Amino acid sequence: MNQERAAIIELLSNGKRPGEILKLLHIPKSRRKIVYRTIQRYNKTGGHKRYAKKRSTKVGTTPRLKKVVIDRIRRNPRRSLRKMASELKVSHGSMQNLVKNDLHLKSFKRRTVHFLSEKIVNKETCLKQGHAARLATQPLENTIFSEEKLFTIEEATNKQMIEN
Repeated sequence: MNQERAAIIELLSNGKRPGEILKLLHIPKSRRKIVYRTIQRYNKTGGHKRYAKKRSTKVGTTPRLKKVVIDRIRRNPRRSLRKMASELKVSHGSMQNLVKNDLHLKSFKRRTVHFLSEKIVNKETCLKQGHAARLATQPLENTIFSEEKLFTIEEATNKQMIEN
């Protein structure tokens, strides 16, 4: 690629026009932009080397923001990142990057699941044993199966993810 750009600049300095350079170097029409971009770069910089890429600077994650987020997570580890981002007027993505990359924490979504206490488990086993005994004595045609159940919904969190 660099040899091709060097050849384009050599022909340009010899007084050839872009259309003639395309024909002389047998560059297909699908790649003709390379000639025009190389000429443009040569006129701007005086060479054919690529521009140095600029590194993006961190705008959203300031040391002050980092400290505030650490303090809030310490106070309440179950804190929502979305709510914290909106309160601090930072984008959700910046907040995720701050927590994941800078603070090296793993965020997770809390979810509500069915809570099985010992009382419910014992009751279920008794009911199952009773159903099995009734099925042994009664014919199957007289038995009705149902999926009805009372559910207790509680929030389940992974205790290992929460730092004390």
